[in-house]
Amino acid sequence: MNIIQKIIDKLDYVLLFSLLMLFIISLVSIYSAAGQYSQDPSYYLIRQAIWYGIGFFAMMMVLVLEYEHYRTLAIPLYSVGIISLLAVHFFGKESKGAQRWIELPGGIELQPSEFMKILLIIMLATAIYKISEKNLTTGRRDLYTLVSVALLGIVPFYLIFDQPDLGTALVTAAITGTVLFISGISMNIILLIIAGVLGILGLLVWLYIYQPSIFDLFFKEHQMERIYGWLQPDQYASSFGYQLSGARMGIGSGQLFGSGFEQGTMSQSGRVPEIHTDFIFTIIGEEFGFIGAAVLLIVYFILIYRMIIIAINCRDKFGTCLVAGVIGLFSFQIFQNIGMTIGLMPITGITLPFVSYGGSSILTNMIAIGIVLNVHVHTKRYMFDD
Repeated sequence: MNIIQKIIDKLDYVLLFSLLMLFIISLVSIYSAAGQYSQDPSYYLIRQAIWYGIGFFAMMMVLVLEYEHYRTLAIPLYSVGIISLLAVHFFGKESKGAQRWIELPGGIELQPSEFMKILLIIMLATAIYKISEKNLTTGRRDLYTLVSVALLGIVPFYLIFDQPDLGTALVTAAITGTVLFISGISMNIILLIIAGVLGILGLLVWLYIYQPSIFDLFFKEHQMERIYGWLQPDQYASSFGYQLSGARMGIGSGQLFGSGFEQGTMSQSGRVPEIHTDFIFTIIGEEFGFIGAAVLLIVYFILIYRMIIIAINCRDKFGTCLVAGVIGLFSFQIFQNIGMTIGLMPITGITLPFVSYGGSSILTNMIAIGIVLNVHVHTKRYMFDD
C-alpha cells in the first residue's frame, strides 16, 4: 500500500479535529492579546499561523518514517540535544535574566530546551525497550530501568534548570516520571519515588516557613521573586505578584460568558505582562468566561483521551512509551500553565500547548503530535484483535 494512502486511511481524525480547534482558539486569543501592544494586532497572529504551517509540515514529515526506526536515531538525537543545551550555556542569547535561546540568521530565535523534550522522550522509550528485550530477572530489570531513566533524565534537567528555566526543567521531570511509571517497573519503587518527592516538597515548605534564609539558597533571585509573588500575591501586588494579581482579577471578572472579544479590562490594559505567551489563559478566562475556559479544557481532554487510547492499543513497548511521554509532556504543561494563572501553581515560563504564541513551542508540540499519530498509523493490527 502506498505510504501516503496508508497514512490518510489510518489517521486519528478526532485527534486532528481537536488540534484544529486549538489552532482556532490560539489565533483568536493571540489576536485579542495583541491589542495591548503597539504593533499591528495581526502581527503575532500571522507569525503564529506561519509557525503552525511549519509545524504541520514537520508533523507530516515525522509521519513518513515508521516510529520503530526512531530507536536507531535515539542516541545521536539525544546527543545533539545535550550539545545544543551546552551551546546555549556558552553562546546563548540572554534575555530577562535567563539564557535560553540561540539566535539564528534572520533574527530567528530557537529554544533548544523545547526540542530536548522530544529527544528525551525518544531516548527514554528506546532505553526502556532495550532493557525489556534483555533476559533479566525482575529485580535486575527494575534496577536497570530506574538507573537508566534517572541518568538520562537528570542531565537535561540540570542543564535546563541552570539556564535558569525551572518550568521546562519540571516538564522534563514530568516526562521522565510518566515514562518510568508505564515502563513496567515495580509499583513499590514507584511508591518510594513518590514518597521521596513528597518528602523533598515537605522539606522545602518547612524551610520556607521556618528557615527562609536556607530556602533562598536553592533558587536564583528571579525565581525567588516568582515564588513570593505566588505565595503572597496580595502582599506583593505592586511588584512580584503584579502579573498573577492581574491575571486572577481578569479571569475572575469573566464570570460565566466573559466580557467579550477584545473587551477584557485587564487583558487589554497591559496589566498582565506576557499575556500572548505564558498568560494566554487570562484572555480566554476574561473575554470568554467560564464557558470559553470549559470549551478549551474539553478540547484538551479529547486530545489527551485519544492519545491514551493510542497508547493502550499499541502492542509495542517502544511505541507505548513514546505516546506516554507525549501524554506526560502535554498533561503537565496544561496543568502547570492554567494552574499558575489562577494561583494554584508557581509562575514558570511554561506555555499553554498549541495556544500560546511561540515558534519553538508550536513546532515542538506539532512534532510530538506527529509521533503520536505515527504510532497510531503504524501500529500493527492482528486478525483476532478486539
